Amino acid sequence: MENMAEEELLPLQEEAAQVPTPAPDSARVPAPAPDSVPASAPTPASAPAPALALAQAPALSPSLASAPEEDESKRHISIQRQLGDLEKLAFVTEGDFDSANSLNSDNLDAGNKQVCPLCPKEKFRACNSHKLRRHLQNLHWKVSVEFEGYRMCICHLPCRPVKPNNIGEQIFSKMGAHYHCIICSATITRRTDMLGHVRRHVNKGETKSSYIAASTAKPCTEILKETDTDVQVCPNYSIPQKTDSYFNPKMKLNRQLIFCTLAALAEERKPLECLDAFGATGIMGLQWAKHLGNAVKVTINDLNENSVTLIQENCHLNKLKVVVDSKEKKEGDDILEEGEESLGNIKVTKMDANVLMHLRSFDFIHLDPFGTSVNYLDSAFRNIRNLGIVSVTSTDISSLYAKAQHVARRHYGCNIVRTEYYKELAARIVVAAVARAAARCNKGIEVLFAVALEHFVLVVVRVLRGPTSADETAKKIQYLIHCQWCEERIFQKDGNMVEENPYRQLPCNCHGSMPGKTAIELGPLWSSSLFNTGFLKRMLFESLHHGLDEIQTLIKTLIFESECTPQSQFSVHASSNPNKQEENGVFIKTTDDVTTDYIAQGKRRSNEIITNLAKKQKTDVSTEHPPFYYNIHRHSIKGMNMPKLKKFLCYLSQAGFRVSRTHFDPMGVRTDAPLMQFKSILLKYSTPTYTGGQSEGNVQSASEDTVADRVEMSVNDKAEASGCRRW
Repeated sequence: MENMAEEELLPLQEEAAQVPTPAPDSARVPAPAPDSVPASAPTPASAPAPALALAQAPALSPSLASAPEEDESKRHISIQRQLGDLEKLAFVTEGDFDSANSLNSDNLDAGNKQVCPLCPKEKFRACNSHKLRRHLQNLHWKVSVEFEGYRMCICHLPCRPVKPNNIGEQIFSKMGAHYHCIICSATITRRTDMLGHVRRHVNKGETKSSYIAASTAKPCTEILKETDTDVQVCPNYSIPQKTDSYFNPKMKLNRQLIFCTLAALAEERKPLECLDAFGATGIMGLQWAKHLGNAVKVTINDLNENSVTLIQENCHLNKLKVVVDSKEKKEGDDILEEGEESLGNIKVTKMDANVLMHLRSFDFIHLDPFGTSVNYLDSAFRNIRNLGIVSVTSTDISSLYAKAQHVARRHYGCNIVRTEYYKELAARIVVAAVARAAARCNKGIEVLFAVALEHFVLVVVRVLRGPTSADETAKKIQYLIHCQWCEERIFQKDGNMVEENPYRQLPCNCHGSMPGKTAIELGPLWSSSLFNTGFLKRMLFESLHHGLDEIQTLIKTLIFESECTPQSQFSVHASSNPNKQEENGVFIKTTDDVTTDYIAQGKRRSNEIITNLAKKQKTDVSTEHPPFYYNIHRHSIKGMNMPKLKKFLCYLSQAGFRVSRTHFDPMGVRTDAPLMQFKSILLKYSTPTYTGGQSEGNVQSASEDTVADRVEMSVNDKAEASGCRRW
């Protein structure tokens, strides 16, 4: 290969004094004028057959003969006909195109150090011409892809757009090697993928080369509308690996829940300084500013420059003024038509989320990174104001839902397995991580609500300042003992003393009747309540006020679940005084007079009302909902028809137990009844399958001893049958 390359270089060196060499722009090379090409070019006799055919055409012209003039204007410097063309680019510096015409063969062997035109300086230092020739031939030319007489060499320049990594950190990854397609200007990393890419172009008949840069071609955008807010999105907006500004339409429920949370907080004090730490398209911050108006001061942040530009365009699209570095952007006034008024101001920042949260204080912070959010919790609680709210959206459901247990141990420091209540387990894992981060900053938390659905886990907490609150919060992080045979579970008792037999804490007797170890320790987890009934009622009121019909059903289910009450025994009553909202038995004043006194110049200080509220916001243990739930299908009796879920809830309530449905599982039942009593009542009101619809009264007439025996037998049968599937 080296001999062939030298043979190709000999005629090129002779013609260098006559033929101009294109100057490398940062990513493109302009074509020379038509009159600069000589009328006849000598054909080297020692060149190989492909080189002969290429030299007869305008061989040293940087464009194809079949391409139109408008497509010949620019092309990437990694696309060349011969190896000598790459060596010539090493002599051409930026802005020195005219001096390139005077290059001759003596310059190639002058001994001066030259840089590689396809590698950054930090990757390949300047070297002599013979070393540069070997570098170009071995690293770039040998692995090139040929098409229509041109070679698409591998490029190491920072041409590829940067995508966020899998764990959601806001750092730019290093640029990798890639190819530039001669047809569509796409950038592809692997050579095999590039060969397939070019083959698909040929199969489609797209053999006409075009050298228009991908950066100059403006991508087509699409405008979507959500909650009366227009947002402009890029192509492939729902695929994180293919776009810088990710927009997921399936997260609409998440955005509406956060909006109702902020609207309920805005009734306590105004104005609120809110932060959307990971803006992407800015849809969430736009909804806050557009519908809440002067009650909020919105800051949208993103580290990606393309996302920041898109956020600013979406602000102008929704008639919102953009403030950058405390200066009002003038372009926003030009975009608005005459007679139109701005609906509000939004501050757009471009920095790391951790840095921003360390520099400024906020009343409301929302974290929604790509993956886990544990890397940003410490910064979020550093400067959050007293009685502020932090909402955390975690989309790493593979680790939280026990599909990647080693990742959960690495990110959250907890041990988990797949259980029937895995969604609530995931919510308690995230709350425990949030509580530990708050305690490190001498702050406590009060969980307002936690939602775990198919695509995300949302946790919203209120911040309580002070070491006393931090100590109370830390005490609520405990380990869970889970029986792997019957799915019974219980939190470990408080205390530092080591127990001789931890199995005694479990209500079941599986350890005595089954061989081996039957239980496992999970956690650490959040052991207290996951819902605040008063705050959820205020969120329901805000959803009705703003017309968010889609989440009202979910909020009502959360209210039923927080009170552990069947839907038939619950009704939402409006407050008699519209200026007061009840939360945990405490009435919160929301008049403008209180909020105006609450705001001070410079630093925010809490008055007597807010101080008393913080002292009274300790939840009553007797009114907390029972932890976890049971799946009625999981504990069904073989050969028996279960009763309807609504009827079964009534049967449990008539037996004296607290019971409600749960949003974590459509067939789940949250109750304080032990598992043995749960199965006993389920069997009591079930009908045998083989009787052909036997009445429930015949089954109810069975004695309690017989029912208990049948429950124990069914548990044992299931344990023996599933012994091979347990670990």
